[in-house]
This record gives sequence, structure tokens and C-alpha cells, in this order.
Amino acid sequence: MPATHRIPATPETIRWGTFDGSYKPVAEVESGDLVILQCVSGAPDVVAEAEALGLKIPPALAAIHASNPPRLGPHILTGPVAVKGAVPGDVLRVDIEKIELGAEWGFCGFRPLGGTLPEDFPYRRMLHIPVDHEKRTGHVPIGGGITLPLSPFFGVMGVAPPVEWGAISTKEPRAHGGNLDNKEIGEGATLFLPVHVPGGNFSAGDGHGVQGDGEVCINALEMCLTGHFRLTLMKGANLAYPRAETATHYITMGMHEDLDEAMKKALREMIGFITSRTNLSAADAYQFCSLAVDFHVTQTVNGEKGVHGLLKKGLLF
Repeated sequence: MPATHRIPATPETIRWGTFDGSYKPVAEVESGDLVILQCVSGAPDVVAEAEALGLKIPPALAAIHASNPPRLGPHILTGPVAVKGAVPGDVLRVDIEKIELGAEWGFCGFRPLGGTLPEDFPYRRMLHIPVDHEKRTGHVPIGGGITLPLSPFFGVMGVAPPVEWGAISTKEPRAHGGNLDNKEIGEGATLFLPVHVPGGNFSAGDGHGVQGDGEVCINALEMCLTGHFRLTLMKGANLAYPRAETATHYITMGMHEDLDEAMKKALREMIGFITSRTNLSAADAYQFCSLAVDFHVTQTVNGEKGVHGLLKKGLLF
């Protein structure tokens, strides 16, 4: 019988802004177990502004700030969690079974030198956005107030990178996953990640209440979320790059500092996916992608830009 493991966000269970293949896991689980990760978001300046506005600060976030952990990148990750028996060459299947809202507010802002248009907006601006848990909406304080329905997901989900990469920032998404910022991979979706170190070592964070494709100003609705992740080992699946699927679509991804190269990577991944599941040639798949696969700009703000391809289920298989 699969077990359920609850891992709160504490100074002992988080890493701030870092993936590293040498990190020891905070927990080890069996393949098929459910792991519930509490994830928090918010740097000290954002939290101070929220307090001044009378917004409630989650105790877990306050405790992490008080511990003054070392930081490399922008995201607070909970984990890593190892899956027994995982070795390089395997794939970790991550089923996102449920996402709970973890705070009564979130934030969206931009800073100098950040975002897609830093030359147009060379200053700092921060919005604190109240969240209605019952209605699952956020109230954006612009234009007299705009209410948006929430569609929560985790911006960062990833396994440990190869040990030889050393400590890397959570900012850039890579072959281990990480800061994918893909709004399609929410509740009910499945993410497939190639294993690079024994145990796989899965972490998550960077909760988003809602986001538009592109995430153009550098933030989505950044907020605390709790994720229910079922971690299942796929032995010998030998995947080289993250993939995902939803109830309706198969998803391939491409990341590169050049958006054109990111597009090419996502397309090549989709061509490879199609040819691996059908008797179509690469040329057949290339033309089919032009006819029936949608490619979206995932994000343009993480150094490594992202593109994802969406193949509707039932068209080919």
C-alpha cells in the first residue's frame, strides 16, 4: 500500500535558490508513494511590504527568513526527496494530484534589469494581491481592481542535476527540469523527469496562483502552495529531457537562452516523441507538427527561455 509523506517547509527542509546533485535528501520514499510538500514564496522585502499592508505572513515563511539560509537563486524549494531504487537512466514520473493554496495573498512585481522589457521599465514595482480561497480568485489592484480566476501550479519542479554541474541557480530551467514556469503542468498533470543521481532527488517550489504564457514581467502571481505529488519510478525509461502530459495533451519542452533555439529544441523533442510512438518518419512528424501541434512561449525571463509544444491526445494515439 503506497504511503503518504508530509514534508513541511522548515529551515531544515528547504534550499533557497539552489539545485545540487550532492545534496542529501530530506526524506526517502518508495516508488508510488504520495509526497505532500509545503512550499513557500517571498523574499524579505516583499514580506515586509505585505506586513505593512496588514497581510498575514505564513509562519513557515517567517521561520525560514529568521534562519537566514544561504541563497543562490530566487526560489525557496522544499526537498529534495529521494525515491528508493532510482538510478541514472531511469525516469521519475510526478503526478500532481492536488494543489492547495497556502496563503491569503500573493505578489507580482518587476525590478530593474529584470523581465522582458527592462529598457522600458527600469524601476521596481510590486503588487500584493489578495486571494479568496473559497472562490479561488485573486484581486489585482490595478484599473480599479481586476479579479482573476486562479489556476495554480508550481513554477519549479525538478530532480537533482548531474553532480558534475555543482551548485546551480534555480533561475534557469535545464534538463533536470527546475524553473519550467509551464502553466499547463498544474493539478491533474504529469511531469516526466530524467534521473541524474541515485534517488532522483525531487524538489518543488515557486508556487504560482495564475500566470500568462511568457511570464513577461518576471513574476506570475507568486504565492505559497502545498503540492500533493505521487512519485513513481520508471526503470530504464532513459528520457533525456523533461516531458509532460495533461488529460488532453502531450507536452514537449525546449529551453535555451536564444528563443529560436528553444523553439527548435521543443520541436525536435516533439518529432522524437511522435516517431517513438508511431510508424511515422521524422519528415512525416515534422509536417504533422506544422499541421496539428501548437507551440507556445512558456517564459522569456529566466535566462534560459522556454517553448512548449502541445499535441492533442487522440490525433495520433
